[in-house]
Amino acid sequence: MARKAIFITGGGSGIGRAVARHFAGQGWFVGIADVNSTGIDETAALLPAGASSRHVMDVRDRDQWQAALDAFALQSGGRLDVLFNNAGIGTGGQFADMPPAEADRLIAINFGGVVNGIYMALPLLRATPGSTILNTGSASGFYGVAGLAIYSATKFAVRGLTEALEIEFAKHDIKVRSLMPGFIDTPLLDQVSADSNEPARNRLSDSGFEIIPVERVAEAAWGAVHGTSVHTTVGKMAKRLSRLARWFPGLIVRQSKKIDGLGTAGH
Repeated sequence: MARKAIFITGGGSGIGRAVARHFAGQGWFVGIADVNSTGIDETAALLPAGASSRHVMDVRDRDQWQAALDAFALQSGGRLDVLFNNAGIGTGGQFADMPPAEADRLIAINFGGVVNGIYMALPLLRATPGSTILNTGSASGFYGVAGLAIYSATKFAVRGLTEALEIEFAKHDIKVRSLMPGFIDTPLLDQVSADSNEPARNRLSDSGFEIIPVERVAEAAWGAVHGTSVHTTVGKMAKRLSRLARWFPGLIVRQSKKIDGLGTAGH
């Protein structure tokens, strides 16, 4: 029997690279997809010889998806045990300050890319018994985060799609799962937003937020693929936000308004 195979978007860095290393270490064949050719090569160099294939592609383009998956299937023996929809961008800043074109880009990559991947990979997934779709969500998909409005909206969409398809695809023997992490130690934290010249990493550390190593997310991805939970939270903040969003949404609003400078302690 051919070894199990995973296709990873955003595999050239961060979570995608860590998951590639973890699954390859378990003997899986790994398809590394990214827009960054150099990043793909760097990830592949960390994997055992013959354990991976490389695919330069943009998740917004379905033709590129098709070409990449066709090439991947030739090398994986036609298997696709896990589609890991991980590619994403994390542009932040106040909604009124974000150019509409950047909002469109966020939506197209973070949500449209997931939709495209599922459409294009579905034939391979259905042909592989017990396959799984794993989508990278976010703790901000539990309750909208001020300063990350569009990003949060895309992660809400990923969460909703995951939940709906977990039901729809059960009859096809396909599991659908999501990772819901807090702040992860990836290059996204080195970006600055429109309302600050300081990298997000510095501001988060100064505020006492937990920054989670990518290796922990990779372990969570393995657990999500082999477990029974639809959503897998990663980190203390994600677990806390999941509970608060369900039982105490008003508390989140009050605290968030204080942080965002919209409320006062006396209100």
